[in-house]
Amino acid sequence: MKVIPFQVPKITQEAFRIQTDSAPKFYDKLHQHPETQIMLIKKGAGTLIAGDYVGRFSSGDLFLIGSNQPHVFRSDESIHKSKSRATGISLYFEEKYAGENFWQLNELVTIRNFIANVGVGYRIEHDTNLNLTKLIEDLLKATGVERLLSFIQLLKTLSESLDLKPLSIADSKIRFNGSEGKRMNDILQFTLTHSLRKVKIKEVADVANLSAEAFCRYFKLRTGKTYTNFLNEVRVSNACKMLIEKEKSIQEICFETGFANLSHFNRTFKKITRKTPTRYVT
Repeated sequence: MKVIPFQVPKITQEAFRIQTDSAPKFYDKLHQHPETQIMLIKKGAGTLIAGDYVGRFSSGDLFLIGSNQPHVFRSDESIHKSKSRATGISLYFEEKYAGENFWQLNELVTIRNFIANVGVGYRIEHDTNLNLTKLIEDLLKATGVERLLSFIQLLKTLSESLDLKPLSIADSKIRFNGSEGKRMNDILQFTLTHSLRKVKIKEVADVANLSAEAFCRYFKLRTGKTYTNFLNEVRVSNACKMLIEKEKSIQEICFETGFANLSHFNRTFKKITRKTPTRYVT
């Protein structure tokens, strides 16, 4: 499993890169790139992992991913097996694209300061979501100076917005080399595949080729959380999907997402989402 870093295809002499991707699923490897990324989910649903954040994404969601923030948009398995396609519009930019002199202009100081502090990543909500969605769709059709002006307007809107919800608790400056990226990816893929059953620390430690004690230290150091907390966040993300579908009872969802009992499920769910399972979909 090859991993990080992820190479964003780009053309020289462009201020930013925008592209539409449509496939049976989104790119499902944990990766990072120096570019800041704005991701508009046009179609699809799944679990987003970004830094120390684990949560749901669905059609219409809009995210801002910081420079070199490890992340993956993992589509739901049900989407993989259907004929539906995951579709997203990604906008990438960094200083090197337009040139460092451009970003040092006095007129861009507010935007520049904002971009320098987006390492935690954000979910873009409410009116800003609606405004940026239109700007992003307009950018796909714009050419020449109108394209550049729309890009600046988009960044201005972002830098002034109060509708940004942080994803991570702390700015992640971790950069993975090839071997570390592969190890973290193997841990991630194992967890996402086996989270619906009881998982022993030794199992995932074996995947990482570490002793159980060394693995616990390694995972906490690299992610800022214990593996058990991460596993529970993945399970709660799966539970959120099932609650939205409204096809099973809360008790059924509890056991099918890997929790041992209902009281632990309810307590963990509320701690992570700040809502009870009953109130989550009301």
